[in-house]
Amino acid sequence: MVFYFKARPEAGDYTIFMGLDKFENEELIKYGFPEDIWFHVDKMSSAHVYVRLHKGQTIDDMSEGNKVNNVDVVYTPWHNLKKTASMDVGQVGFHNSKMVRTVRVEKRINEIVNRLNRTKVERKPDLKAEREAVNAAERAERKQQLRDKKRREEIERLEKERQAEVRSYKNLMVAEKMTSNKEIASANKSLQELEEDFM
Repeated sequence: MVFYFKARPEAGDYTIFMGLDKFENEELIKYGFPEDIWFHVDKMSSAHVYVRLHKGQTIDDMSEGNKVNNVDVVYTPWHNLKKTASMDVGQVGFHNSKMVRTVRVEKRINEIVNRLNRTKVERKPDLKAEREAVNAAERAERKQQLRDKKRREEIERLEKERQAEVRSYKNLMVAEKMTSNKEIASANKSLQELEEDFM
């Protein structure tokens, strides 16, 4: 069971979700999205909470809320989570400690907690299928972008060739006109007179 919340449902804002237990936390760690930000209360037993940002947003676009006073909330992008075989179920480390932030939250803000609880929904998602669907869509988008790029490059190449042919044709016409002008100018001369001109 995964619990889902909406930060500001009227604005269609961030989706927030967390696992029921450490086993679901393990699934969330495994099948997270690049847009996910992971949260945990430092040095306390607590749920792993994720906020799914919109594409283009960063960790700096968020605010915090909590259920207890005087806690440190640790958060980092999902891709910074590190899981090794020696770790317990639901336990994580970090690839880069410089990407980990800690915020001291002095006082519980009931308004935020209550607003989130009103949007709470329980679901049993297939996290693996969701991740695979997103991966497939991203691959298809990259392939389409590559096809579009190749099509643009081919159009540019053909246009350059066409322009080169036009220039070549114009040069040929100029050369032909020059020859034609010589012939017109010499039309009144005999072959013998032309040969004498060249000697």
